[in-house]
Amino acid sequence: MKAEGRIIIALDVDSPDEGLGLVRRLRGRVGLFKVGSQLFTSAGPSVVARILRMGERVFLDLKFHDIPNTAAKAALAARAMGVSMITVHAAGGSAMLSAVMGALKSAPAEPERPLVLAVTLLTSLASSDLERIGVAGTPAEQVLRLADTALEAGVDGLVASPAEVVRLRRHFGSSPLLVTPGIRPAGTALNDQARAATPREALGAGSDFLVIGRPVTAAADPLRSLNRIIEAIR
Repeated sequence: MKAEGRIIIALDVDSPDEGLGLVRRLRGRVGLFKVGSQLFTSAGPSVVARILRMGERVFLDLKFHDIPNTAAKAALAARAMGVSMITVHAAGGSAMLSAVMGALKSAPAEPERPLVLAVTLLTSLASSDLERIGVAGTPAEQVLRLADTALEAGVDGLVASPAEVVRLRRHFGSSPLLVTPGIRPAGTALNDQARAATPREALGAGSDFLVIGRPVTAAADPLRSLNRIIEAIR
């Protein structure tokens, strides 16, 4: 896969005009555009439809986490939009994850089923955060526990920080798709990411896709910043 195809740009912005403006500037230079809770809450499904009409692919990152029936219905609604990837929380448990996969696989062939990625642990969480919410062990240990649950339920891949990618590859091999947020080019601010890495570090560890937001979207020249990242990956 080309360097450009490995990049997912996170459209974590306040308005559809801002998000669509970034898509227009960066279209053709990335694999997917991520629409998460911030933009989806302000703009709704219409912003997804407009990105798709531009010929771009969408990663709908709403991290479904609900009772099995509700999560499955939400996944079907996402499929009907025509998105290429969706996220669910692995902490939703085996029944929820299996319900999502069962619903998507039993639906009609069109539109194509989105890839389902399980979020193991938010990249903003560190060991001290896990202690405060009563989770035993390190972030890496919790990621492995949740990854086991998710992959046994049949999800296509995982969302995990760069810090856990090597261990996930060692434990599960090459088959799960690994999507890695918390990507920060060398010399840029970490912001609220507790477990971050550069693009080259993450790919070297075994990531398939890199989710990149503020280093590109908040830059004075987003396209120039993106091109620098692509060259660094190459």
